[in-house]
Amino acid sequence: MGLMGIPMSLRLSKAGLTEAGWTTCVWNRSKNNYPALEEMGLAVCEHLPELIANSDVLMLCVTNTDAVREVVFGEHGIAKHGRAGQIVVDFSSIDPVATRDMAQRLYQQTSIRWIDSPVSGGVAGAEQGTLAIMAGGDADVIDQIRPLLAPLSQRVTRMGDVGSGQVTKICNQMLVSCNVLVMAEVMALAESAGVNATDIPGALQGGFADSLPLQLTGPKMAKRDYDEIKWHVRTLLKDLDMANTLAQQLQSAVPMVGLGAELMRQHSGRGFSDQDPATLIELYSVKKGEIQAAVKADNND
Repeated sequence: MGLMGIPMSLRLSKAGLTEAGWTTCVWNRSKNNYPALEEMGLAVCEHLPELIANSDVLMLCVTNTDAVREVVFGEHGIAKHGRAGQIVVDFSSIDPVATRDMAQRLYQQTSIRWIDSPVSGGVAGAEQGTLAIMAGGDADVIDQIRPLLAPLSQRVTRMGDVGSGQVTKICNQMLVSCNVLVMAEVMALAESAGVNATDIPGALQGGFADSLPLQLTGPKMAKRDYDEIKWHVRTLLKDLDMANTLAQQLQSAVPMVGLGAELMRQHSGRGFSDQDPATLIELYSVKKGEIQAAVKADNND
């Protein structure tokens, strides 16, 4: 129930009450935000086994592969308390190979079917119900849950069997992460050249260099506006690491992603792990006095 889970749950809850007749109940691994969730009007279930017992569709949106594994196969998890006929819909962005293994294991133990449904569109997409959902799993199960996904998304695309949704999300994150890293370079370079970087997104809008991240994150970079966190550096680093792992397994070359992961790791290690990727401009920003000092040192050499 974080940046994505809360707005997605609010949309599901509202749609169920006003349109479709389903009920939505939420559970969170940490309980300290339960009062806030209840104030938002969400029905909260304090114990995971109770949530599992009273649900037909179990939707997960957690941080990484280990977190999904714990929710599914932990002591209080789905494998122990679930039943045949239920469906797991995993919105998390996790390892594709682990997804296939967990889906097969869960089906063997419980006959519960698994759909990996990572999303793209960020917090704004979650709030507005315009997420792009890339789904992996049996076509009949995906068709069955499309009414549930409709309040969340502008588009649901079946990419293939279980795990293919996660592969597609990795491809998505490769593009997003490399884009935002280059964007930070561009903004810092423009500043160094005396160009007002706040004008860059508007100047490039509609051209081949334009992108949604440029319009959303570019102005925040230029203004050093880091207070409102819409996504995390650590999330991009996790996804780049997964991309590198998948590429190694497939013996596929991804040199840009390898460099991107190292740059993201460097930035994360400087204390920006939980910050918005708009802070990536700090990797390249050098104050004028520091540039002059560096030039003088070079001349002395």
